[in-house]
Amino acid sequence: MTASTGDAPASPYGTKPWLARLSPAQRAPVTPPPSVLHAFRAAVARAPERTALAYFDGRVGYAEADALSDSLAGHLAEQGVGRGDRVAVMLQNTPHFVLAVLAAWKAGAVVVPLNPMYKSAEAAHILRDSGAAALVCDARAWPAYLREAVDGTGVRTVLTASDLDFQTRDDVRVLGPGRPEQAAGTADLATVARHGRPAPPDPCLTAADTALISYTSGTSGTPKGAMNLHGALTHNAVRQVIGHPLAEGAAYFALAPLFHITGMVCELAACFTNAGTLVLANRFDAGVVLDAFLEHRPAYTVGPATAFMALAAHPGVTPDHFASFQVVSSGGAPLPPALVERLRAAFGFYLRNGYGLTECTAPCASVPAHLEAPVDPASGTLSVGVPGADTLVRILDESGAEVPFGETGEIAVRGPQVVPGYWGLPADTAKAFPDGELRTGDVGFMDADGWLYVVDRKKDMICASGFKVWPREVEDVLYTHPAVREAAVVGIPDPYRGESVKAYVSLRPGAAADPGELSAYCAARIAAYKYPRQVEILPVLPKTTSGKILRRELRDRG
Repeated sequence: MTASTGDAPASPYGTKPWLARLSPAQRAPVTPPPSVLHAFRAAVARAPERTALAYFDGRVGYAEADALSDSLAGHLAEQGVGRGDRVAVMLQNTPHFVLAVLAAWKAGAVVVPLNPMYKSAEAAHILRDSGAAALVCDARAWPAYLREAVDGTGVRTVLTASDLDFQTRDDVRVLGPGRPEQAAGTADLATVARHGRPAPPDPCLTAADTALISYTSGTSGTPKGAMNLHGALTHNAVRQVIGHPLAEGAAYFALAPLFHITGMVCELAACFTNAGTLVLANRFDAGVVLDAFLEHRPAYTVGPATAFMALAAHPGVTPDHFASFQVVSSGGAPLPPALVERLRAAFGFYLRNGYGLTECTAPCASVPAHLEAPVDPASGTLSVGVPGADTLVRILDESGAEVPFGETGEIAVRGPQVVPGYWGLPADTAKAFPDGELRTGDVGFMDADGWLYVVDRKKDMICASGFKVWPREVEDVLYTHPAVREAAVVGIPDPYRGESVKAYVSLRPGAAADPGELSAYCAARIAAYKYPRQVEILPVLPKTTSGKILRRELRDRG
């Protein structure tokens, strides 16, 4: 099954005004390899001794990673895992994650990445829905809650991993205490990988084969599995390498979690396409990440705005921590313009915005390396960039008709990175992908030069006294207050206005502000119907593992 890239109707968007913003290399056609596995094997051939994976003080070379994943693939094949079967991988950013993904693809299987923060019921839903035949998970999580999650599923083989493998530093800030005992009925991933089994016969993966079933975060309902094709991964990986021209072999720091599509494509896939070194630090801890920046001197990273806020707030951070970076990107969550300027002033780097979804295999718009994103003068919204040369982005009204440049509507995306649909959900697929075009559910606009602006999610719009209020606009104002670290705005029931605007904020370390001050600050800068009548200050705002602030949880809080 392949994504539709059929001819779109003639339209102003069809002229692709953004092409003028791209470099000649970005405008040129590309011929991506059929899969990331092909890209990885090409890197093995070019640089077998180069470090593929760096994990604290541990190093795994390309040839070694190839051999280790061969042995894992052989084990999976011995357990009956073959072409088209699903292998669930539920791990933090460790070498095990990468080796398991490579092994699954070498066995011809489809990878199902799971958030390692999921509890038993959440994991069980995805294991059942995907029909996973194998599970790769943390050795501590298996007896704690995952053993019960596989009951009633098709999982027939389990590999567990210790986060202490492949390094000797045992950093207690992120690594668990002591090596857990091997549970009965499971196999240890590192032991299996070092067994030296030969890989099964080459599955001859094609660009049209499904590489991942990536479950959406579930922030707005039951997670659905987007079917990311091998060709979509490599298309976006190649476009990343061209768009961010780093030297071959450069170090890519995995700030975004690899189970998230941003990490999978912009870090893992792009790194291997460039025969680079993927630097891993388990889970996010600001101190651990900053130490890794100094030790490994990465050239590239991508992460949510909230991660950069946490790094900037760390008491030990200095400009030197960011001195090696050539490209620093933000994705997965809105990026306030005030944060971009705050980081530039304090640390000397420009944080590049980007936009993508699981359903379009991560990026479908980004800020070209030779440009900076404009800020819309009317709304104060920072542009997320411009689409790629192969991508068509349109802005549509409620009836599906195009709106003129500058007017808001739903963002629709067509291109080789768009998934063919959701796993096992034909009705949802038909609704979300009419004629192969992704209807994102995001509201935004495009200016006449092709710069795309994301206003908010359709479902998050607040209707106060009949006026539309987009939370992002209010949040961007709050982020300009010197005391505000994080901000999220939601609508709450109001017997007079229908809905009223409420803001939740966390404050920067050492800063002070009271709710009345923050409400008045907004009232002086935006229309009366927009400013938050209520402000609640929390120590930290609830977030997904990928860094998105959970507005739904705040809305339920009331």
